[in-house]
Amino acid sequence: MRSALIGLVVGSLIVAAMSGTGAELSQTPAQLPPVQNAVTVSSAGGLIALGGTIVEGHQQIAVIDPKTYAMTVYHVDQTSGAISLKSVRNIQADLMMDEYNTDSPLPKEIRAILKQRQ
Repeated sequence: MRSALIGLVVGSLIVAAMSGTGAELSQTPAQLPPVQNAVTVSSAGGLIALGGTIVEGHQQIAVIDPKTYAMTVYHVDQTSGAISLKSVRNIQADLMMDEYNTDSPLPKEIRAILKQRQ
């Protein structure tokens, strides 16, 4: 059942992304290529899928399961339709971090300023 749901979400996302519908992302992290024609799809099962064109002829799709804090990333070749799993990660520990790879003011510095104002 879960595999069918993931297949449905990924398939729907591919069709929507290939049709050129959806909102554009304004910025992406520096490590990633820019995404165009980004589409967000949410299913009744709770999975969230985000995707868009990363380079001409290739789509990137991220599927997130908020219940298990799991994230998967797929690349889809638009010519052949081949889908490759690029990465899987449990992001629960990531979400528990206070800060990482940030510039000043750091979150703890902001909290200290706000605490002084109280």
